[in-house]
Amino acid sequence: MNSIEHILKVLSDWAWGPWMIVLLIGTHLFLTFRLRFIQKYIGKAIKMSFSKGEGEGDISHFGALTTALAATIGTGNIVGVATAVALGGPGAVLWMWFTGVFGIATKYSEAVLSIKYRIINKKGQMSGGPMYVLEKGMNSKPLGILFAVFTAIAAFGIGNTVQANSIATLVRDTFHISPWISGGVMTALTAIVILGGITSIARFCNYLVPFMALLYIIGCFILISLKIDTVPQTIFLICTSAFTGQAAAGGFLGAGISQAIRYGVARGLFSNESGMGSAPIIAAAAKTKHPVQQALVSSTGTFWDTVVVCALTGIVVVNSGAWTQGLDGAMLTKAAFSGIPVAGPIILTGGLLTFVFSTILGWSYYGEKATEYLFGLKAVTFYRWLWVAAVMIGSVATLPMVWSFADFANAMMAVPNLIALIALNGVVVAETKKHLWEMKN
Repeated sequence: MNSIEHILKVLSDWAWGPWMIVLLIGTHLFLTFRLRFIQKYIGKAIKMSFSKGEGEGDISHFGALTTALAATIGTGNIVGVATAVALGGPGAVLWMWFTGVFGIATKYSEAVLSIKYRIINKKGQMSGGPMYVLEKGMNSKPLGILFAVFTAIAAFGIGNTVQANSIATLVRDTFHISPWISGGVMTALTAIVILGGITSIARFCNYLVPFMALLYIIGCFILISLKIDTVPQTIFLICTSAFTGQAAAGGFLGAGISQAIRYGVARGLFSNESGMGSAPIIAAAAKTKHPVQQALVSSTGTFWDTVVVCALTGIVVVNSGAWTQGLDGAMLTKAAFSGIPVAGPIILTGGLLTFVFSTILGWSYYGEKATEYLFGLKAVTFYRWLWVAAVMIGSVATLPMVWSFADFANAMMAVPNLIALIALNGVVVAETKKHLWEMKN
């Protein structure tokens, strides 16, 4: 087992070397400038996200957004932020935030292309995503297959085993419940919902996501208000250590600027998925008159996920001082949330439980759409059952193994998608010019 963990760690470190950081951040910045800072439309996009949507599609604007948020708002916002701080220091929080601000342009671009090149499958449902963009937009089916393979595999990391492992660990340490029991319950609930398909998943997420996000945000604000006097110092520490590194403090072993960037960007991608190509798969199922309309709605997912929720978690974790105690993952966030007596651990566990479950549901759709592209509709049912089984496996696996696997798979999934975004940026600009810059929506 240790040898497998070592191999995955080596692969993860290679995948998140300087080349990947440059490719991801470079794409974010390039698209931001090409699209004239599309981030300035975020207010308009938020307003549009509450409309039902018109045109061809399977689900509403809001349904597509909440399902995408269900997949993105998960352990990356809680455990992922804590892991980034534990390994990269407080500065990692700022690098995560940067991936969110500039990643809005990338998330928007992904959605434009995925909706433009989507198809209607044999069941009369919408199917889209980077695999279709690569095949139809770039005339490169091999790259489309490559993306779909990585998506089907990566889904088991970021969207399944990591999620199940985090909540099983927290429930065990908080309530002394065996991972076999908590894992069994999650496995059964997952089976009940995902076997109903995208309409069942979207209907469930429409109610769960707004509730869970609001509860967690309230908890973060309470913690921040309880130690409001140290917040300015905390924000200063986050900003300065992002560019200078962080010396050893307490049980914290210290981290250089390269570690702050590496873990901040990697966990940022894990959390908001901008550039990974996952969210546009669900955006392609939305009812919309033209690609730009739903793409704007889709871009708000990165705003809520990273610019808001991850930033709040990062401030709470660093402001608590618990990161200096040598803690990692769920235990670090648990220590931070202990600042609210009794209620803190309950809010954290409840928030993580709903985050985890919704992410497992959202990512099951991404994985099955990739499987559909590779093997046809008949393979989807088999994939769903594999998905259900993986929830149980993730619940009892070790943390380093599942995180390293997730980081590597995420990077490999992002590469063909980023290639498509760069190659087809002219298509995105043309659609934006036609439906946003030259007309009033």
